[in-house]
Amino acid sequence: MFLPNAIYYEREIINYPLGKELLDKYKKEEIKFIEIETHNNIEEMRKKENKEFVKMKRNLIIGVRKTHRFVPNNKISNYLVPYTSSGCIAMCLYCYLVCNYNKCAYLRLFVNREEMLNKIKKVANEGEKDLIFEIGSNSDLILENTITNNLEWTIEEFKNNDKGFLTFPTKFDMVDSILPLKHNGKIIVRMSVNPKEIIRTIEIGTSSLEKRVEAINKLESAGYPVGILIAPIILVEDWKKQYKELLQYLAQNLTENVKKKVFFEIIFMTYSYIHRMINKDAFPTLIDLYSKEKMTGRGRGKYSYNKEVRYEAENYIKELLKIYFPNNEIKYIS
Repeated sequence: MFLPNAIYYEREIINYPLGKELLDKYKKEEIKFIEIETHNNIEEMRKKENKEFVKMKRNLIIGVRKTHRFVPNNKISNYLVPYTSSGCIAMCLYCYLVCNYNKCAYLRLFVNREEMLNKIKKVANEGEKDLIFEIGSNSDLILENTITNNLEWTIEEFKNNDKGFLTFPTKFDMVDSILPLKHNGKIIVRMSVNPKEIIRTIEIGTSSLEKRVEAINKLESAGYPVGILIAPIILVEDWKKQYKELLQYLAQNLTENVKKKVFFEIIFMTYSYIHRMINKDAFPTLIDLYSKEKMTGRGRGKYSYNKEVRYEAENYIKELLKIYFPNNEIKYIS
């Protein structure tokens, strides 16, 4: 279990079973507790300098989620759904949550899980067809589950719902607790992968490629539908070599059953001015992911790979997939 330096909590969490459970669990440890008005605006955290980003990630915020807006999505799901957490304790240098939360992309847990899941069930059962709900777009639920057991609770509560599926991506391998659960095929787990060196130097604090692949094999063996995100693709100096080695490793180490069923998503990195400022101060010795030669402005301080670079890389990745996974679907390229 994650042991934070401090816990910031809204008083209202004591009105929820999970809120009481988390407070009781952490009060057994020597941790500083700080009551706050709202998880959305912690003044002392907002005022910290970028260089304190790593220390800020060592805190935990517990509150009640107020907004439950479903965002239509036409990629892997029908809706992106706010769920039981946002932010993360890992420190991927490109983390898209930093675009939304700036340096306050620390882990926030929301204890009103019953309200959130009940709305998902209602929308699912009212749909004309089986809808897919992305519940992991704001955090990593495998990581969160090591603190809250929310994923186990969610699977148990949703497995017999009349209609619908839940899905989430992860960069972590701690899946053993959900393997024995009866899920009725209604939970789609998608593992994000990258070359070993990119994971080691850029996806800081996440599981290794070896452990992620082991987790995919375990999940498929337990009957979960599985997908793989090659994401985000980062065009480092020797990117062709690294991504070829990645696809070779997957082909050699995924089980035959996984290779028969798995689908792929391909996502290229989006970077931003905010990332550059935080990373410069918080990680001064690490790689600078911005490339003036390869990137172009994307509006509102964001950067993406320019058309020519992107075209070459997209075709290269698709060719690799044709070689190593010729019969598997690419759901989308973004």
